Amino acid sequence: MDIVFGAKTDVGLKREHNEDSLCADPKLGLFIVCDGMGGRNAGEIASGLAVEIIQKHMVDAHKAGGLPLIGTMNPKLSPETNRLASAVRLANQVVNGASQSKPGQSGMGTTVVCALLNGPMLSVAHAGDSRIYLVRGENIHALTSDHSLVAEQVRQGILTEEQAEKSAQKNIVTRALGVEESLQVDLDEIELVKGDIILLCSDGLTKGVKPAEIAKVLREEKEPQAACDRLIKMANAAGGEDNTTVIVIAVKQVGAGVWHQLMKHVTR
Repeated sequence: MDIVFGAKTDVGLKREHNEDSLCADPKLGLFIVCDGMGGRNAGEIASGLAVEIIQKHMVDAHKAGGLPLIGTMNPKLSPETNRLASAVRLANQVVNGASQSKPGQSGMGTTVVCALLNGPMLSVAHAGDSRIYLVRGENIHALTSDHSLVAEQVRQGILTEEQAEKSAQKNIVTRALGVEESLQVDLDEIELVKGDIILLCSDGLTKGVKPAEIAKVLREEKEPQAACDRLIKMANAAGGEDNTTVIVIAVKQVGAGVWHQLMKHVTR
């Protein structure tokens, strides 16, 4: 698997501190964006802790293929995707425990969107309103569906997309890591091809920048880091009301992945 990537996080123009966290680990093929929520600096703690636990679980699994899974294995999905789900569930347990142990962290949580690249396979794990997009050719595809109040209202036909963008409730997330003792993680698998571009982002980007504008940047910029820098500037130009985090991954060649042999022996 031959990829190049860029990553950047920015506090924006209106917030005092950055509650987003990210991980870009090309050796594992692991990329994560988390957008924290909670009083004081609890959102920052939640997102940072989630990223730390997910990455550590994946490192531990890479070192020891028999590491037990957290939660039930889905036989319809690959071992790699099940392992990613396990990491997210473990992070949920840890963040939820931390939120209960300290009064100042009570109720903290974080969105989470993860991508695991292994050969031609992209595994996706997701909860909240951070997103993954795939740009293939001239088209951009959302690989995640927001877990938010207005997104659910749009899916039910209660609101139009335009009404949702103007809603005072657009920041209400209906699912997040760490808020409850257990977490339903949305999972998916996509077969990648040479030339694909993958974007992970927090909602600081998508609040002000449309998917078509995002796709244009990803197609025009030759270097992923330049694309990240440009997308951050666009988010701030649109108001910069929130923290913004982006990871851009360009697939140069599809080949064998680091998990291929190891995950044959995953513990069920």
